[in-house]
Amino acid sequence: MKMKGFGTIIHGESVGFIEKDIPEPGEFEALLEPVVIAPCTSDVHIAFEQGHNDARNYRILGHESVGRIVKLGPGCKEYKVGDIVVVPCTTPNWRTLEVQDGAYQHSGGLCQGMRIGTSQDGVMAEYYLVNDVEMNTAKIPDGVPLESALMVSDMMTTGFHGVELAGVEFGDNVVVIGSGPVGLMAIAAAKLRGAARIIAVGSRRHCSELAKFYGASDVINYKEGDIYEQIMYLTGGKKVDRTVIAGGGTEQLPIAYKLTRPAGGIGDLVAADTPPRLNIDTADFCRFVAHHKLSGGLCPGGRRRAERLLGLIKYGRIDPSVMLTHKCYGLEGCKEGFELMHKKPEDLVKPIVYMNV
Repeated sequence: MKMKGFGTIIHGESVGFIEKDIPEPGEFEALLEPVVIAPCTSDVHIAFEQGHNDARNYRILGHESVGRIVKLGPGCKEYKVGDIVVVPCTTPNWRTLEVQDGAYQHSGGLCQGMRIGTSQDGVMAEYYLVNDVEMNTAKIPDGVPLESALMVSDMMTTGFHGVELAGVEFGDNVVVIGSGPVGLMAIAAAKLRGAARIIAVGSRRHCSELAKFYGASDVINYKEGDIYEQIMYLTGGKKVDRTVIAGGGTEQLPIAYKLTRPAGGIGDLVAADTPPRLNIDTADFCRFVAHHKLSGGLCPGGRRRAERLLGLIKYGRIDPSVMLTHKCYGLEGCKEGFELMHKKPEDLVKPIVYMNV
């Protein structure tokens, strides 16, 4: 039996529709059909911007999904066919030593906890596999819309992780660099953690409006001047307690150091490869002895994490579906959504593709 999907044809060169065999679920695995999915900027990076890798040729893309279980492999006891689950983009093998080291995002090797759409085919298809499905997915509670649940898979868990990495506490003054969907969720998480002042950095009008909706007290446009100087003007020259990097390239790292007070926290969510090297004026942060705490990390996955985030939605603490600005439909909608994330029109925040609702 064959299925169709949308993905990379030749890595770094072309994308398009692919025909493959429908996969058979193995032990603890499940075969799902996508209900709703969300194309991501990372899909564009995976297809075009991370160097040539033959293993990614003819790879179906996509890692943000809510899916319906159509077949369960041996060993699955809690789920049943027909269950609708949110599928986090990080789906590690939970039986590795890296998990015991507390590094499950790197289960099996560097970044190997993020499998869907990279080391295995992704969700922009008629069917897709999820490994260890009862550990890696969560059933959607009553009262949680599909659109909101979809944002748990990546945008919400990633944005919240930036705030965790930075160590935001109540009363902190926080900067969030980047006001795309991940940055917006970092702003929402900083507010939930009790941050006092939240300064968002972005440029697109609609994202800036949503930044205020989710809790930003101030928004600055990096196209209108130096980020550091604009923030120092707002704060009267006082550095902030925490900085979350949720957008831009590696050049944001020295800016974050410069913005953040001694012994403050920096959470980096950007796995950027441009520029590949940085020229850093170490005097800006006391030659690395100012007790800054820098933590960079990949988005957390796992069933418990997803259940907790779904609980925040269920009980009205956050509505991530407000970020969804463009609707697409069916397998053709995967291509349309991918192109939206590639071209980034001014009014785009995040697209959704309705597949098998």
